[in-house]
Amino acid sequence: MQGLIPYIIAGISAGGQYALIAIGYTLVYGILRLINFAHGDVFMVAGLVMVYTTSTLPMAIAIPLVLISTSLLGFVIERAAYKPLRTAPRMSLMISAIGVSYLIQNLAFYLTGGLPQSVRKPIPWISDPITIFGASTKRVTVITPVLTVLLVVGLVSLIQRTRIGMAMRAAAKDFQTAQLMGIKINSVISFTFVIGSFLAAVGSMLYFTNYPTVSITSGGMPGLKAFVAAVFGGIGSIPGAVVGAFLIGLSEELIKGAGYSTFSDAFTFALLILVLCVKPTGIFGEKVTDKV
Repeated sequence: MQGLIPYIIAGISAGGQYALIAIGYTLVYGILRLINFAHGDVFMVAGLVMVYTTSTLPMAIAIPLVLISTSLLGFVIERAAYKPLRTAPRMSLMISAIGVSYLIQNLAFYLTGGLPQSVRKPIPWISDPITIFGASTKRVTVITPVLTVLLVVGLVSLIQRTRIGMAMRAAAKDFQTAQLMGIKINSVISFTFVIGSFLAAVGSMLYFTNYPTVSITSGGMPGLKAFVAAVFGGIGSIPGAVVGAFLIGLSEELIKGAGYSTFSDAFTFALLILVLCVKPTGIFGEKVTDKV
């Protein structure tokens, strides 16, 4: 058991990072029924901004700049690539999302020359080494799940108790009726993208504190696993995305601890297939009945 503690701690930390990305997927899908395939690349851009800002600016300026610039990127993506296609077929939106993903990767390739960028100046305090139950790790592994839970509680409170949150719930329940009731759908959708990008930026800073090298493909696997977590828990459900993310993070790290690192990713996707075969809507997903 003592030998598994480092993997359990790492799994909980990874789960928190996946959860922050997965919430972005599930929020956008809940309103637009769109899988934002560029979301993983937004996560990667936040990492690159972190590399450049932390190495040239004071940390008190660099961290807010990462959060603001990433949130702004989410807003721009929605307004430029998705809003003009609001009434287009779903396939057009999906192709646009894939196109945005490749556009971001190519722009990042141009700016970095395709070379991995190292975080030369890690965020102080959270990157310090600590010992937990005899296992050596970074303080960020402990902070990540706590911060994730606090952010999720704050997000749920915002959705349940504010006017914009009520508008988000109305749009998620019935998009067309929400428009007819006078809800400013464009503002709601833009706000949703901003929130999702903000959380992805937080997850990115935590992730690249643990793994301090950013490449243009760094958002690929974390983004894919976060998407799997969202589907696993029931896409459209925030609690489902969080629970799915923590289960996947723990599963993959425990597989590594058992000496089967090669199969950790395969196990994640095999588990997804198994869950979807048993419950296609995911753990917390609601069964949707089409009206005739």
